[in-house]
Amino acid sequence: MGSVRITGSRVTLDTLVAAFKKGNTAEQIQDSFPSLSLRQIYGAISYCLDYQEDVETYLNERQVEADAIRREIESQPRYGEFREKLRRRRAELIDA
Repeated sequence: MGSVRITGSRVTLDTLVAAFKKGNTAEQIQDSFPSLSLRQIYGAISYCLDYQEDVETYLNERQVEADAIRREIESQPRYGEFREKLRRRRAELIDA
């Protein structure tokens, strides 16, 4: 399944819904995503409120997909090596 994006942007519905559920207003969401107009944001929020069950089903499916991808990545042999390399580099930057 693909991701639903706000028309004319790369912002996903997941991202907008997460911001709205955190209590952000349309104006605050626009501050975070200036490529979106208030009309787009209010339209997406309105859609989500009108079709809550469908939107929740979509979001749950996306989460299942994300979890599967995460497990696949973490199961790759070089994943642990890569994470350790990142941790060391982060520690070096903090100590610098």
